[in-house]
Amino acid sequence: QVQLVESGGGLVQAGGSLRLSCAASGSIFSINAMGWYRQAPGKQRELVAAFTSGGSTNYADSVKGRFTISRDNAKNTVYLQMNSLKPEDTAVYYCNSRITTIGQITRNYWGQGTQVTVSS
Repeated sequence: QVQLVESGGGLVQAGGSLRLSCAASGSIFSINAMGWYRQAPGKQRELVAAFTSGGSTNYADSVKGRFTISRDNAKNTVYLQMNSLKPEDTAVYYCNSRITTIGQITRNYWGQGTQVTVSS
């Protein structure tokens, strides 16, 4: 009843930019947190950037100064602007959100993932 739909991934050269979007839809009562994770081949999924339930932002050290997370609350959408991309940023990027449904059930939801490939 809740879906997270991502878009914006692709292939880019090192030094380039991409913007990811994630829109939440369905029986949403409130969105408590929203952010981005990534998983490279053979590695664990890791936090990239996120808004906490208190509204503050967290960034992985590896992306600070290059990536910016933003959101449009009216659209239940979170964005990830990625600049100065490096080959090591290559991964599947996943949107994650902690959502309370209209039925008052709170849980984490994941998007389907979008591939980001940075060529050297």
